[in-house]
Amino acid sequence: MARGPVVPLFIVEPELWHQPDLAARHWDFVAESLAELREALGALGLPLVVMIDDVVKVLAEIHARYDVDALWSHEETGNGWTYQRDRRVAAWARAEGLPWYELRQTGVIRRLKSRNGWAQAWDRDMGQPIIEPPSGRAPPTTGLPSYIPNARNLNLAPDHCPQRQRGGRETAFDTLHAFLTERGRDYRSQMSSPVTAFDACSRLSPHLAWGTLSMREVAQTTWARQRALKHEHAPDTARWRGSLSSFSARQHWHCHFMQKLEDEPRLEFENLHRAYNGLRPEIADTVRLRAWSSGETGFPFIDACVRALDQHGWINFRMRAMLMSFASYQLWLPWRDTGLHLARQFTDYEPGIHWPQVQMQSGTTGINTMRIYNPIKQGYDQDPQGVFVRAYVPELSQVPDAFVHEPWRWEGAGSLLGSMYPAPIVNNVLAAKAAREWLYAVRKGAGHRATARQIVEKHGSRKSGMTRTGVRPKQPRTAADDLQLGFDL
Repeated sequence: MARGPVVPLFIVEPELWHQPDLAARHWDFVAESLAELREALGALGLPLVVMIDDVVKVLAEIHARYDVDALWSHEETGNGWTYQRDRRVAAWARAEGLPWYELRQTGVIRRLKSRNGWAQAWDRDMGQPIIEPPSGRAPPTTGLPSYIPNARNLNLAPDHCPQRQRGGRETAFDTLHAFLTERGRDYRSQMSSPVTAFDACSRLSPHLAWGTLSMREVAQTTWARQRALKHEHAPDTARWRGSLSSFSARQHWHCHFMQKLEDEPRLEFENLHRAYNGLRPEIADTVRLRAWSSGETGFPFIDACVRALDQHGWINFRMRAMLMSFASYQLWLPWRDTGLHLARQFTDYEPGIHWPQVQMQSGTTGINTMRIYNPIKQGYDQDPQGVFVRAYVPELSQVPDAFVHEPWRWEGAGSLLGSMYPAPIVNNVLAAKAAREWLYAVRKGAGHRATARQIVEKHGSRKSGMTRTGVRPKQPRTAADDLQLGFDL
């Protein structure tokens, strides 16, 4: 804006919104955020232009109307479709002789040559001043549209998500400040259980994914709160300090995993370590996939998490990891199919985090410790009284606490299983054992270790504590090292 009048433009690309990893719940969040952005820009004298079409066609039309001098946008690490879209935009801009400025909005670095020093660069970038919006300088109005379509206008499939977080910058700031001053005290101890995580976690992830809040704003606000805590002597100050230390670490991990997809876009579609090619079937078992995605596996804790996610568009990190692990190991489903379902369910879907984490939890990176979650044990650990299970699987309301995670052991199971609630779809112990044997057989194969070393060199964290195959951590693992999908930001 310091260079002259600006046309604020948001392009709704119908083809993008019909990609298999996006859903109406994503668009609903974006539409709410756009409505608030339109109002905020209007207060600056800048009408937000919203156009629905192919991006190159829209840019060509705007260029013809205004004789544009330059194109400005944020960098993004999106899905494969947006990567190809950006290449088309770059070709168009070159042909028109227009400079295209892409500004970094995260700690992700384009064309990164080495991970050495990456963490320090993140700290420097997040410490840069936050730029306040200047007064508006709008071009002459020419009647360009500003209508924000709804999901039905875009022909998106119905996607009822009654407890979905709302979009918008005001909501984002309210969520951030409530976490840092009220909800976040027990984040470190309560983020693992779905009984407590909905309140204890920051719930900022959709705002970071869709851009209503920047990582720099989150980092600097967190640092300010941590500095203030140094001068407080309340009884719960130590708990606050520990929780915000964990929260700050996860901000780094958020960008750390996005960097992986930025450096290797094929991660969305192919095994990171090619030794795992062909290990799982290319076509998913439709019966198992349907049971898992609808919360009808016969494993109460799995089914409760699936149903909660469907209603909220969010669930905490350990449960995301457990769902992916169960699908990949016990059900032996291909990660691409299950990953697409979760992508559509997560309101905070961030491709750069999602696909590397999907592979990590499926055991195909070749460098991470294999984590085969036992859903029965997780249920007893995270929901010992069955409060969460009964809230989302009401079919089990009459099952005693002692059997709520294993209803087949209850003496009344005969009147329940197969009619009101399904019997377990697999034998948990035998299925996990078979998966473990198959994965370890691949890891013992010729050349596996050499390729794994190359992957570590390109993608591995340069900080201690991250557990990798054949690499001993220099420090004991902590909560901040328990890397799962989404990181509960």
